[in-house]
Amino acid sequence: MPIRDATALLIEWRGGNRAAVDELFPLIYDELRRRAHRHLRRQPEGHTLTTTALVHEVYLKLIDVKRVPLEDRSHFLALAATAMRHVLVSYARRHWATKRGGGRAAMSLDEAPPLTTERAEQLLAIHEALDKLAKLNARLSRTVELRFFGGMTVEEVAEALGVASSTVKLDWQKAKVWLYHELRGS
Repeated sequence: MPIRDATALLIEWRGGNRAAVDELFPLIYDELRRRAHRHLRRQPEGHTLTTTALVHEVYLKLIDVKRVPLEDRSHFLALAATAMRHVLVSYARRHWATKRGGGRAAMSLDEAPPLTTERAEQLLAIHEALDKLAKLNARLSRTVELRFFGGMTVEEVAEALGVASSTVKLDWQKAKVWLYHELRGS
């Protein structure tokens, strides 16, 4: 997604230019597909949540985005990350509902979570831990959401949050340590 083109189209759309929507949606759709594919690339063949299904769910959440004052590409990607988190968590809840209980296995935050039934519990644990972290430090929680669920780079997160890349790197490390301890129960 070219930064200038998408940002210009978002501004034009917000200003009421309906023609900008026709150009913007393919850019948005392609960007969402790339991010969803990265998230789900480790899924076993035949998995019920496909890249297309995830993109369509996120796209439907964002389609009414005109109600939200989009500023630029990074703001859009931040909204998409939040939408992807909600879709993935909803999916995990549905597929884990019958498997409540048992210990939670460790999961790396540097890899996209496979959304098999066995891993749904882990995704839910991360979601719950992020909600706790948000109460302690909203920026750390948001950094994880944008990186882990949104697939955003350090630079994209920095732009979306209005901080330096070095701050994002430090926040990412702090958040991973906090989440590791939270998820391990130590």
